[in-house]
Amino acid sequence: MGGRIVTMISEADGIELSAAFEHPDSPAVGRDAGEVAGIGKIGVTIEDSIDKVMDKGDVIIDFTFHEATVKHAEKAAEAGRAMVIGTTGFSNEEKARIEELSSKFPCVLAPNMSVGVNLLYKLLEMTAKVLGDDYDVEIVEAHHRMKKDAPSGTALQLGRVVAKALGRDFDQVAVYERHGMIGERSRKEIGIQTIRGGDIVGEHTVFFCGIGERIEITHKASSRDTFAKGAVRAAKWVAGKGPGFYSMQDVLGL
Repeated sequence: MGGRIVTMISEADGIELSAAFEHPDSPAVGRDAGEVAGIGKIGVTIEDSIDKVMDKGDVIIDFTFHEATVKHAEKAAEAGRAMVIGTTGFSNEEKARIEELSSKFPCVLAPNMSVGVNLLYKLLEMTAKVLGDDYDVEIVEAHHRMKKDAPSGTALQLGRVVAKALGRDFDQVAVYERHGMIGERSRKEIGIQTIRGGDIVGEHTVFFCGIGERIEITHKASSRDTFAKGAVRAAKWVAGKGPGFYSMQDVLGL
């Protein structure tokens, strides 16, 4: 993702890459960010900590690991620096911590930066309100074998969007696996199933299953560029904004 974000920034108007950082143990540290991304030298050396780049730009784009991201957010809040977060896998406590910190800095946090996925959220909200409790809701997500968290942050957000539209508490009705003699499906539950394999970039399907018909709404990502472009768009939008906890829905005016 870092490489694709560097590439998308190089191709976008109104934004430029001023710094880059990686985990201290990364072999990319000390190298030119453009060379690592495969676009040639751009004169930006990859540093080994956020502290070394904090004052070099207006917005930090973070696609790292949930524990690291919280620490980065704490530093951004202290410096009053805007931040775009595409990291997933946060616990409820970690997400609440970032939201608390956002009173000191502008922060866009989205489990999926894709414009298409964020439009999907809106479509699902409309669909769920129309169909109501007469349709069972199931979510299936598929990603590459290297993805660390499951279900995906996007799948969880899809579930939350549907649950809210139906007046349900997502944490109470989510069902993450089924095995053995599980009994009849409850009317309120929202199932979320996970597939991991190969190099699948990201696929999500929400099933609204009624009696005599089924509606399937699917988003398939074939390139990480869709997430990188969304992150760049969010960075351009949040620059200059006041402190607050924003989403891609805000960025897109949805």
